[in-house]
Amino acid sequence: MKHLLLGTAALALTATMALAQDVVRMGTEGAYPPYNFINDAGEVDGFERELGDELCARAELTCEWVTNDWDSIIPNLTSGNYDTIIAGMSITEEREKVIDFTQNYYPPTASRYMALSDDADLEGGVVAAQTNTIQAGHVAETGATLLEFATPDETVAAVRSGEADAVFADSDFLLPIAEENDAGLKLVGEPVPLGGGIGLGLRESDTELKAKFDAAITSMKEDGSLNELLIKWFGEDTSTF
Repeated sequence: MKHLLLGTAALALTATMALAQDVVRMGTEGAYPPYNFINDAGEVDGFERELGDELCARAELTCEWVTNDWDSIIPNLTSGNYDTIIAGMSITEEREKVIDFTQNYYPPTASRYMALSDDADLEGGVVAAQTNTIQAGHVAETGATLLEFATPDETVAAVRSGEADAVFADSDFLLPIAEENDAGLKLVGEPVPLGGGIGLGLRESDTELKAKFDAAITSMKEDGSLNELLIKWFGEDTSTF
């Protein structure tokens, strides 16, 4: 009987450990609509919330959502505070030196400038961008003065206040603001293609988890459901697979 009880306890412990391993902590910013944001109920919402939940369902994983400031989002992944980054993060060679990525779930897209005037000085003026983004890196390589902020909303506020001549960011973030014509903000200049699309960031050691998410993304591409989500959140004119 004692051996039976011990055996039953061991099986229960194994089952509990297996269940715990199926829980994946999804790290996001919660401040970059429509990719991710916090809704009125205080919950993570947006394209990546809906996508992440579906990917976890297909991979037979349980999602737990965690928010983290953008400027420390990679260090807190590598230190184990969560298991993925799903936060509008573009796949770049520089980031791949530190973390791994799944295949992209959003195709390569363009970034845009937004300003209060069509003749804003984009090459020699002051341009705001969110810190540690591919957009900030691009501005730093031009003749403009880079003004970095921790959040995307702060970059837009800098243009409204006159602190910056323009903001440079992902077009999907700027387009809704420009369409509202808030304070006269408008898209200016030509689109600038950057990055290799957007994927989930993972620790380099999590090869099994990467394979599960890659398979789930592939299945969504093949059955058209990923394109449906892209159009739902970004409109009919968005890039699709």
